[in-house]
Amino acid sequence: MEQQQTGSRSYLISIVMVAVLGGLLFGYDTAVISGAEKGLQAFFMGAKDFQYTDFWHGFTSSSALIGCIIGSAISGLLATKFGRKRSLIFAGTMFFISAWGSMCPESMLLPEGKPTLTLLIVFNLYRVIGGIGVGLASAVCPMYIGEIAPSGIRGMLVSWNQFAIIFGQLVVYFVNFFILGDHIAPAIASVGGGLNEILNGTEAKWAIETGWRYMFGSEMIPAGLFAILICFVPETPRYLAMIGEDDKAERILAKINGAAAAKQILFDIKNTVTEKTEKLMTYGFLCIFVGVMLSVFQQAVGINAVLYYAPRIYEAMGFDNPMMLTVFNGIVNLSFTCVAIFTVEKLGRKPLLIVGSLGMAIGAIGVACTFGNPELQLVCMVSIMIYSASFMFSWGPICWVLIAEVFPNTIRGAAVAIAVAFQWIFNWIVSTSFVPLANSLGYWFTYSLYGVICVLAALFVWKLVPETKGKTLEDMTKLWKDRK
Repeated sequence: MEQQQTGSRSYLISIVMVAVLGGLLFGYDTAVISGAEKGLQAFFMGAKDFQYTDFWHGFTSSSALIGCIIGSAISGLLATKFGRKRSLIFAGTMFFISAWGSMCPESMLLPEGKPTLTLLIVFNLYRVIGGIGVGLASAVCPMYIGEIAPSGIRGMLVSWNQFAIIFGQLVVYFVNFFILGDHIAPAIASVGGGLNEILNGTEAKWAIETGWRYMFGSEMIPAGLFAILICFVPETPRYLAMIGEDDKAERILAKINGAAAAKQILFDIKNTVTEKTEKLMTYGFLCIFVGVMLSVFQQAVGINAVLYYAPRIYEAMGFDNPMMLTVFNGIVNLSFTCVAIFTVEKLGRKPLLIVGSLGMAIGAIGVACTFGNPELQLVCMVSIMIYSASFMFSWGPICWVLIAEVFPNTIRGAAVAIAVAFQWIFNWIVSTSFVPLANSLGYWFTYSLYGVICVLAALFVWKLVPETKGKTLEDMTKLWKDRK
């Protein structure tokens, strides 16, 4: 059914803008480590009761992803039992606690500024708490927007969530850049056996003792704002209909779509949620497989190897100001995310995913062929930008759009939770394997592997992923029943 947007557009946009703050925090929390990780590494290298090795640093840099897996895994249960809105309030609270605890892991209980194994464990626990918030937000924010948006502009509005994620990453790149300011970042060199030494400990003292704390603590501002504002948005009409609160659902639908359309939309919703206890595989294995593989490919193409380690990669390329290039990369990412926002309803989901996959493959192969060659340094940088930009107008936003809309109403909460959990599992795999792969087998092998996966992703979309442009969420029930 085609819906006419005759309700209040400003009301809809205000709700969506609050919801996408969760996406901004998603991006902020996952990217804050890129600027803070060297200061953090140097700080814990000063511990006397244990040796802070490369293993410890890799674990600490990616510990938030453990929380992301947990948060996404429980998102379906929380979203179904307590609602989409309450789940987002909980996520905002987790963000705030994590930001404060990561800034001050001593928590007035441990010696201030003294690196110990106990302090490292406490720090990682706070990062896991933040990861739980990210995992929840990554699943529930697009679900919330998808369930409250009219079908004709749903793809565009869900794409704004990805815009917010990239904008959050860009914001934190700037924040980290300005927090460091005129201070010197620690220079760290390997001495073998997984151990390192600080080359400029005196000059980088502020960054080692204080700078990383401010970077993590800066997240308290957007986290607090999100936790407060989300209290003022409504629950989604589809969730309200599922728990029998039809009057509330119809009032919200009327504000968004107009009174006449609201009754028909509510009727369609009720027709697809009468069986509230449908099993996960009711619509067949392919339905779940497509959702899971969308998540797997979004991470397996290797994009987070760039997002999480951008300064290190540009430094390894031989550039003098890797932080400045990281900020520029963030601007490119944001710009190409806008391409998806303004074309997803015109071109559809599948064409953007296929073109983006092939663009990423070209960029990744370009990096593989030029990395480490001083004469081709600029070509290598451009290849990284092509690789990143191609992801941003395709797999970045469109994957979230499809995950939010491709599942039938009665299994959406559980199915989204499974799909997003797989996304974070593969995020962790890519993030933790990138440095060992690059160091042992070389950048040429690592990026060639990502390029091959990009081509496989294009084939997967072409053959198996349904086009959902212009379809209502209720249409998904019939689509998957017909494909069983």
